[in-house]
Amino acid sequence: MTTFESQTVVVTGAASGIGRAMVGVFAKLSANVVAMDIAPLDALAADLPDHSVALHQVDIGDERAVKSAFAQLERIDVLCANAGRLGPMRGPLDYSAQEFADVLSTNVVGTYACVRAAVPAMVERGSGAVVCTASVAGLRAGAGPVPYSASKAAVINLVQTLAFQLSGTGVRINGICPGLVETGMTRGLFEAARAAGKEHKVGQLNPLRRPGKVEEIANVAAFLASEAASYVQGQVVAVDGGLSASHPFAPGKHW
Repeated sequence: MTTFESQTVVVTGAASGIGRAMVGVFAKLSANVVAMDIAPLDALAADLPDHSVALHQVDIGDERAVKSAFAQLERIDVLCANAGRLGPMRGPLDYSAQEFADVLSTNVVGTYACVRAAVPAMVERGSGAVVCTASVAGLRAGAGPVPYSASKAAVINLVQTLAFQLSGTGVRINGICPGLVETGMTRGLFEAARAAGKEHKVGQLNPLRRPGKVEEIANVAAFLASEAASYVQGQVVAVDGGLSASHPFAPGKHW
């Protein structure tokens, strides 16, 4: 894969899960990584002592904090707008309007705030890449709670709309839709399966018959941000073991 030597890569939601894996992948590809998260990032730096990683504790739901953090950076070549939250688990009609809005505030408005802070300088320079983290839950029903799924569908549309609205600027924007991967959001599911002796069944509904690894998601993000994907624009790539490639079907019956 193309290296990112001399390039500055910003990763939001970098303290854990997919974001943490993104930081590791880009750092090993020689990028100058700027890791942002609302949570402390000290442990992340300790894991990558031989790489250039700058740490910024930022709440992407706070537009002023986002502007301030991005303004401190001399240059941004790649933005991985990855930060997000699952929100509470409720019945489909049991969310208050505020609970619904809180999830959208982080996942959609926060993502847009980061893009808005990073992209104008890319446009002025005539180059840059953005990768937004959506979810298979944003593609169709059945993969997440209502506010989370709606928010990730909005991220997918944000990627597609901005790709056209930024036509001719030299800035590329794409997205990824992770499937079932063990992160802070999904840890409860994995722990429950282990406790019941059913860990081998996790991910059984996708053709690869297993859950993904955070590094597998991060590698696709790095590809989309790289020159190897220079003709990829406005696309949202499902990294889900094939889960979204089919309509639901009964195992053993294919039509």
